[in-house]
Amino acid sequence: MRRASDTIYAILTIGDLIIQLHQIQIWCNWKCKIREVTIFLEIDRTQCPDFFLDYILYITVTKALSNRTVQEYYLDIRLFLKYLRMMRDPQFQSIDDLHEIPIKDMQVSELESVTLQTLYDYLYYVTEERENHDRARGRKVSALRSFFRYLCYHQKVISQDPTEQLELPSPKKALPKYLTLEQSEHLLQSMDSAFPERDLCILTLFLNCGIRLSELVGLNTTDINYKEAKMRVLGKGNKERMVYLNEACMNALQAYLNVRELPEGSSEKAVFLSKRHTRISKRRVQQIVETSLAQADLSGQGFSTHKLRHTAATLMYQYGNVDALTLKEVLGHASTSTTEIYTHLSNQILKHATDSSPLAHFEKETSSNSKKSNSDSDNSDNHNENNNDNI
Repeated sequence: MRRASDTIYAILTIGDLIIQLHQIQIWCNWKCKIREVTIFLEIDRTQCPDFFLDYILYITVTKALSNRTVQEYYLDIRLFLKYLRMMRDPQFQSIDDLHEIPIKDMQVSELESVTLQTLYDYLYYVTEERENHDRARGRKVSALRSFFRYLCYHQKVISQDPTEQLELPSPKKALPKYLTLEQSEHLLQSMDSAFPERDLCILTLFLNCGIRLSELVGLNTTDINYKEAKMRVLGKGNKERMVYLNEACMNALQAYLNVRELPEGSSEKAVFLSKRHTRISKRRVQQIVETSLAQADLSGQGFSTHKLRHTAATLMYQYGNVDALTLKEVLGHASTSTTEIYTHLSNQILKHATDSSPLAHFEKETSSNSKKSNSDSDNSDNHNENNNDNI
């Protein structure tokens, strides 16, 4: 007869086995996810150490950063690791091209000795040798902070975070370039293409809603609520928000969807389709905008797809009496500090404000005018004195 202790031991053993199998499954799923993410983001897994790949998966899945940000962070951290190896290993110091330096065999323990000075030396290197400007350096600092915080506080594989005291002057925010109201109307009016309803709808949504390129491309037919005239978009960090549609947007959408065709049996849900009846690509949308700008004689002036987003925000602010907080929600910004760059005033408004000053027409009196004024004053005084004598 089996003793109770034997039964308990067997149960515990089976429990441990289940836990171990579960851990193995999690590990396998994690590695499979790394493979999927790296393929999708064009990341060369064969050239990256495991701790680096784990970080990429972390910011992609757990932190839900945008694909563009993940790709940029990947390039920035990879460059830093190659720089680190070049500076520490004599065999690589004669290599001119930093990209030729291998980092696959790099160990996370090598990052334990990274100091604040190491980081400043690296930033000096990318400034002088690679001609990085404020924005590029700022992004590299953000990538480094994210990377070392992950290693130190999340994974706990290094004892200290060297980026804690890392400072960099904030880049100056230039006023965004945008189309005027007249230019926007001309762009819509002059648009001509083989798919006029689709392309006009794309331009209309950009100029009226201020949505991002990725948000437009990701739109599905199920995201549009025709009854309430609004649509659901997936913004940065996989954050959903509702964007309301005005009359022009609703008319443009209806006109396009009336001619939108799918092959029999197709289950494609994308709103905007290519000529092959698949979801339109970001690059194709950019080409549509570039062609439309050229047709409106607006090419070569620095306008782009993202500048249409600037335009929508600017026109809302200038003509719609929209405050920064409302504009923040419309554009899907996480902070009003980002929105503030859109709340600039047009040159015409600035000039009008200056011209309306009560001192706008002030002119300093010249010496001749002053003498004339004094003479007139003396004559007036003499006249008054004579009048007083007669009283």
